[in-house]
Amino acid sequence: MLMTGFAQTATPVWLPPPIKSNAIKTRFSTNTFLVANPFQGFTTSSDLYPQKHYKVCNHLSLKATAASVGDTDFTEEPATKVKFQTSLSLPGCSSSLSLLGTGYREKRFAIVGVKVYAAGLYVDLSILDELDATKGESDASLFDLIFRVPLGKSLQIVLVRDVDGKTFWDALDDAITPRIKSPTTIDESALSTFRSTFEKRALKKGTFIFLTWLNPTKMLVSVSTEGMPSGTDATIDSSNVTLALFDVFFGGEPVSPSLKASVASGLATALK
Repeated sequence: MLMTGFAQTATPVWLPPPIKSNAIKTRFSTNTFLVANPFQGFTTSSDLYPQKHYKVCNHLSLKATAASVGDTDFTEEPATKVKFQTSLSLPGCSSSLSLLGTGYREKRFAIVGVKVYAAGLYVDLSILDELDATKGESDASLFDLIFRVPLGKSLQIVLVRDVDGKTFWDALDDAITPRIKSPTTIDESALSTFRSTFEKRALKKGTFIFLTWLNPTKMLVSVSTEGMPSGTDATIDSSNVTLALFDVFFGGEPVSPSLKASVASGLATALK
């Protein structure tokens, strides 16, 4: 599990008290989607998603409690006070991405919880059109579809304390590796690239880490100590690794329950 010893309880953003099971119910208009294990039955081949045309999203921008600084709107993650832009443009993404929800990760020492980072998920709003199209399907899986759709989504991690790069990678690797049952040479190469991105870095408080899925088989990694990144530090070309990482945050046992619950709530609000 990412950052061994981290507490699993957190206060969701935009939701009442934390959800107490691995299932999340979200209401979309008159249809209810039950998300219990969004990755059951997943494949990791290049045929992970159908080739189709994705229309331009007609939904309005997501609305949340936000503060403005200049021309930029921000949403504050309440537990860490970290501010996330409500929309942003990232290297490698052809469209701007909008914030769906935020949460935080906490490590527990004895009885004291220490927050390590805040996180926010951004998506191309055209994904919402795909979710609209599945409202009539009783077996629709919210996070499954978000991952499968070949449109951009990015997880922004903002460190709220200093973390050694090797320690950060080791914890991440401990979470990813058990999710890949039979790693291929492609997977091993991708993990090696991923590891080299962090191992020799000193990750200071305030560092931005972006994990950007362009499609189910390709992910970009950007690390910046000076605000928004201007480029990418690594490209991960492995469907097994990209899926495993998404599962770490949005699978049945997410490392940040507050983040997953907040994203589910954000989607429910956006699709009303």
